Amino acid sequence: MAARTRKALHAAWREHIGPVWKSRTAAAGGAICVGLFAWGFARAADEAQTLFARLVALWPLAPLILTPLGFFLLVLSTRRFAPLAKGSGIPQVIAAARDPQAADGFVSLRTAAFKIAATLAALSVGGSVGREGPTVQVGAALMVAFHRLLRMPVNAAVIIAGGAAGVAAAFNTPIAGVAFALEELAAAYEQRLTLLVMATIVIAGLIPLGLAGDYVYFGAVSGTMSALHALPAALVVGVIGGAAGGLFSRVSLALLKPGSILGRHPLIAATAFGFVVAIVGVLALNLTWGTGYDTARTLVEGGRQPIWFAPAKFISTLASSLSGAPGGVFAPSLSVGAGLGGLLADLFPGDSRSAIVLLGMIAYFVGVVRAPLTAVVIIAEMTANRGMILPLFAAAVVADVAARTVSGKRLYHGLADGLRRPAEPEPEPERSAPAAR
Repeated sequence: MAARTRKALHAAWREHIGPVWKSRTAAAGGAICVGLFAWGFARAADEAQTLFARLVALWPLAPLILTPLGFFLLVLSTRRFAPLAKGSGIPQVIAAARDPQAADGFVSLRTAAFKIAATLAALSVGGSVGREGPTVQVGAALMVAFHRLLRMPVNAAVIIAGGAAGVAAAFNTPIAGVAFALEELAAAYEQRLTLLVMATIVIAGLIPLGLAGDYVYFGAVSGTMSALHALPAALVVGVIGGAAGGLFSRVSLALLKPGSILGRHPLIAATAFGFVVAIVGVLALNLTWGTGYDTARTLVEGGRQPIWFAPAKFISTLASSLSGAPGGVFAPSLSVGAGLGGLLADLFPGDSRSAIVLLGMIAYFVGVVRAPLTAVVIIAEMTANRGMILPLFAAAVVADVAARTVSGKRLYHGLADGLRRPAEPEPEPERSAPAAR
């Protein structure tokens, strides 16, 4: 009797209890690693930008040599060692979630390691790139690696959980991570979001919170507007910001599609766009390098930037993206949007300047990524400003319509469509049977 009981318990553990706990352990371990990585990556990115700023202070014209050369070497090494590490990283996660069986190349640890080094290198040579998109790709890679380590199956939910956890940890915005999973990543497959995804996002978000404290990305912003009073500003800023973001997407999708002229001459394109980034950065008095966090925060706090900051940052970010160098567009897009909001704030002199800047941020961001819910939650969490939620929603809806008019295709999904799956060995041709004699 006792032997039979032991055998039944062993069978229950092997078939039911064991796999459940292994799955939870893999999810928790992956989430902790994503949180720790995001915290360390953020600090490394800050150091890379500081290093470049010190160099420019010593030699203001250094970017005219360093940036084009850096972009050339980055694209050359990316094509040779990790072709699927190029660009943002979010399209790779979407592609991996669409076909988890072919996810190895898109979210492998090798690709992730190269992505980390290359993004830091792009920031250290003045690229107008962000770390959030790369954090999404690395987060998915870490989650997949933990599941493979424990011999657990990898499905779309696992990949999406890791990617969304990267958003939550990068911005310290757990709710935005859930919204991003639902709105952007989960759109790649028809399946309900599982408890695994949300639990992973929460755990990953708690790690930076415990290490860096309960910080707010842009600081607490008190500027607000009533919902009805904000409608004219939301309409104007939403249309202009959404159209500008849609233009960014349309140009990017047209020039980065397979077979385009940039794809046929990648090294020449990387060098040329590196020169564009360098020239714009020098002429813009060093305001367009890197993520644009400092300039955006100045605007969010009610300060001012030169009137040419928004178009200059737009050009620099577009050139960095088109170059093929690894790096995201999340943070630079928020910076461009803040600059656009600062420009349009003069049209509404009686309203809070900070509030108009927030509308500009969300309008342009929605225009680029076409994820209104994610944008509202991210900006609300990054500024701890609940009073602006309804105006932000209004601007996001208007911007989404304006962006759809300019560019019918969503940026990340359009780029994911153009990604090639990792090469698979061709099956050997079947030998025909010898003819009967």
